[in-house]
Amino acid sequence: MATLDDVAALAGVSKATASRALGRPELVARETIERVRAASESLGFQPSRIARALARGRTGLLALVVPSLQNTFFAPIIEGAQAAAEDSGNHLTIAVSGLASAADQRGMDRLAGQVDGLILNASQASQDVVRHAASLAPTVLIEREVPGMPSVVADTAAAFGRLAGELADRGHTRIAYVGGPEGSWPDSMRTGAITQALAGRADLTVLGPLPPLAESGIRLVDEVLASGATAVLVYASPIALGLMYALRLRGIDVPQDMVVSGDARIARALGSAGVPSVDVDGVEIGRQAVELLLALLEQRGLQDRGLPVPGLATPEQRRLTVPIHWS
Repeated sequence: MATLDDVAALAGVSKATASRALGRPELVARETIERVRAASESLGFQPSRIARALARGRTGLLALVVPSLQNTFFAPIIEGAQAAAEDSGNHLTIAVSGLASAADQRGMDRLAGQVDGLILNASQASQDVVRHAASLAPTVLIEREVPGMPSVVADTAAAFGRLAGELADRGHTRIAYVGGPEGSWPDSMRTGAITQALAGRADLTVLGPLPPLAESGIRLVDEVLASGATAVLVYASPIALGLMYALRLRGIDVPQDMVVSGDARIARALGSAGVPSVDVDGVEIGRQAVELLLALLEQRGLQDRGLPVPGLATPEQRRLTVPIHWS
């Protein structure tokens, strides 16, 4: 197996120059780069990804931080982020942290020192905590917006508002919204959008906060029935699944007797048709978050070398349109 020494000898340069030509080409003359690359290809030399990363002053490791792995919402985001990281020659690690406790924040301090950058879901953390994390390493937020920080957000608030309006159009005059975790930024945005959409059109009952688990929906069934709602908008699909199951046990048909928003696949599995769903493309969220983070890292590298840094003063905030479907 060819080594870097072999490449250097064939190219007629020192080992250090060969290393720079492969890992930091901006430091080497173009003619030298071409000779080293030609030698590398002819010998079938495969430079270590770790070595290349370290040569650039990076680890090649990105971290995606989520508050829980119990919420299935994060699975496609992880999938998309991992694929994008691998496509770019990096590796993705997953960390679970709510950033709520002092121990959580100490763990974040340690993690930030071991990776090139963070993709952070901090939907329940304070802005101070989020900004502290961003001070430790280049950071992109998902499902959270903080002024001056890059983020990728699925615009579920607008989708929930549209869905609430459609339910009112269909004659529902009493509607309930089952919210998510306490202090959740997406939940507050959705509540506001639903409230605005139903103002003067339907009575709204807001229930929660609740963890995004099926058991939350099961336990909430009595409150939903007591609200008199004929349509229920639900923060997360697992809650909707639990609620649909509990309603069925009470002999209440979904959606004939009560419309419950949720995952269309869950509705089909339960034999229900006409269930509305807010369909978030989690894979695209993960991909775009990695794309933004890599752009930040490139800007950091340019800045460190004293080169012009385009766009650094205006971090990009991406809002992805979220469609509504009726199964």
